[in-house]
Amino acid sequence: MKISRRRFLELGGAAAGGAAAGSLGVRLASADGGDGDHAVDFYGAHQSGVVTPPQNHLWFAAFDVTADDLAGLRSLLESWSRTAARLAAGRTAASDDSGETSGLGPARLTVTFGLGPGLFDRRYGLGRLRPPALAELPGFAGAELDSGRSGGDLFVQACADDPAVAFHAVRTLSEEGRGAAVLRWTQRGFRSHDARGISRNLLGFRDGTNNLDAADVSAMRSHVWAASPGWMRGGTYGVVRRVRIRIEHWDAVERSEQERTIGRRKRDGAPVAGGFPANSHVEQANPRRAGSERERILRRGYSFSDGIDERFGELDAGLFFVCFQRDPRRQFVPIQRRLATGDHLSEYVFHTGSAVFAVPPGAGRGSYVGAPLFEAAA
Repeated sequence: MKISRRRFLELGGAAAGGAAAGSLGVRLASADGGDGDHAVDFYGAHQSGVVTPPQNHLWFAAFDVTADDLAGLRSLLESWSRTAARLAAGRTAASDDSGETSGLGPARLTVTFGLGPGLFDRRYGLGRLRPPALAELPGFAGAELDSGRSGGDLFVQACADDPAVAFHAVRTLSEEGRGAAVLRWTQRGFRSHDARGISRNLLGFRDGTNNLDAADVSAMRSHVWAASPGWMRGGTYGVVRRVRIRIEHWDAVERSEQERTIGRRKRDGAPVAGGFPANSHVEQANPRRAGSERERILRRGYSFSDGIDERFGELDAGLFFVCFQRDPRRQFVPIQRRLATGDHLSEYVFHTGSAVFAVPPGAGRGSYVGAPLFEAAA
């Protein structure tokens, strides 16, 4: 059965966000004349997809590495970097490209790579180069982690303003990595925004309120970009958490209760009358006390809708939380410990997936992501 390109994109939007995506108004930029022809350079001092203004669609994939030796791992990252650069520029990956994005343009595609703690085990002799900040996350109260949605040796974060372009990047790299890496888990996500550029999460609140300004070079230097070890200088550390929202439970309570839980008004994001309640999400995430400023992180999350949890007949939907920082031990971990024990929002959410990764600095033209690591290992 033949379908038009516009119909294909509509179907792609539904796939990227589930049945809810259409009703939430996810914008398909390539289909309606948005940023389909805009390219984000893959090469640079930092990897794209960290401080890049968030695109509409995410495909996140974690891989287990099966390469025989260090040379095989290096070859994988070299190949992936070349392919990611071509895709970000809007070119096909190879002569045998799968072809499903023909004519769609780059759609602001960014492809970001990260290295998991397990990559520094005995397999490849990288143990001495493992950064102290790349520590496994501790357990947190209330989490219901699924091992099938957690961990991984490598991650690929593909973001674009067209869902087919983001998916195509993961599909292409997965095929290219065959024999050296195997998919462990994936997560798709979506964002939407109104005419003023305001994005909201599935709780109905403004997303990104009081987030770090990714355009603030000083703030990124203080809170996001790593300074050591040498091979990580200019890189960062990414933490991802799949946060399931008890949608039906949340929708059953009054707006006033929702606003007290978050600490902000739904309409405009202003603090609720009387200031932030002590157990509100905002207060627990950033209590604005001595020392808490250095815990700030760059949040870059996406909503997800993955069908139905058949155990309860409820929506399997929520927030795929992505954040970047200099050191998760001193930033994400203390924040999450407070949220796990003192945040009233915990009544409505629980974490089902988790991973931490070192995100190396960007690559110069002719080089590849991770090159300083392999030079240090030589």
